[in-house]
Amino acid sequence: MRELVAMVQETGRYPSRTSTNPAEWTLASWLERRRHDAAAGTLAPALREGLDVLPDWQRLPRPVVDEARWQDRLTALKAYLAAGNDWPLHKSFVTGAEHGLGVWLHSQRQKAHRGELDPAKTRALDEAVPGWRAGRQRGRKPGKSNQPDQRPETARPVAQS
Repeated sequence: MRELVAMVQETGRYPSRTSTNPAEWTLASWLERRRHDAAAGTLAPALREGLDVLPDWQRLPRPVVDEARWQDRLTALKAYLAAGNDWPLHKSFVTGAEHGLGVWLHSQRQKAHRGELDPAKTRALDEAVPGWRAGRQRGRKPGKSNQPDQRPETARPVAQS
């Protein structure tokens, strides 16, 4: 623990599991186990007190936070659509929750198109919000007739030959 505290205070950052330095990788693994213990409520009080000198030491690693955020946005999109809204737009003239969800959904569509979207996320989207790949259809809003306005034709005289 002393090595971890010294490294964070010296460098201003936490150790990385992707480091090429074996000592840093070991510290990162140790900290990850302590974070897990703290989340499970099994971390020894002495270790907790020692680690509490470090700011945000319990903060989850980025991939875990990113996955939780992705799941939160999927849940929010499902609720948004269940409330009777059409697919959210990502254009700049849209604001608020619709814009945030629209940008997120647009990026998922782009990743899927490029083959970069994780297959598990693709399945989750397919199950939660079928039709997510197509989204809004261009043209008239749903429920409107796709036929042009029907106006009575004015009578024209037919030319006789």
